[in-house]
Amino acid sequence: METQQYAQKILRVGKALLAAYVVTAVCLLTVAFLLLKLDLSQSNVSVGIIVTYLVSCFLGGFILGKTMEQRKFLWGMVLGIIYFLITLIISLVAFHGISSSVNHLFTTLLICIAGGMAGGMVS
Repeated sequence: METQQYAQKILRVGKALLAAYVVTAVCLLTVAFLLLKLDLSQSNVSVGIIVTYLVSCFLGGFILGKTMEQRKFLWGMVLGIIYFLITLIISLVAFHGISSSVNHLFTTLLICIAGGMAGGMVS
């Protein structure tokens, strides 16, 4: 495969990731606003964060799947993995370490992969 084709695929992944993170920002701002106005419980906030991961990765996988010709579900999975890794790196930098258990990290990874894969499959 040519370098130009690789560059195009990387650009497509980057655009889909950007869209996923824009949705993430909107969803998290909504959850924060609801937390402020409704005094939500910790479990409600956790559900909001999980829904944010799912919706963001689904949308990113959907967008990426639309731009790829074949193996759309695999591209969606790749997007979910990259989304998780970027989020993990941001969390490591922000909190100076891992603040979650390994089970929580693994569950979050699976949620991101499933959301991205589902978006790729639907596209």
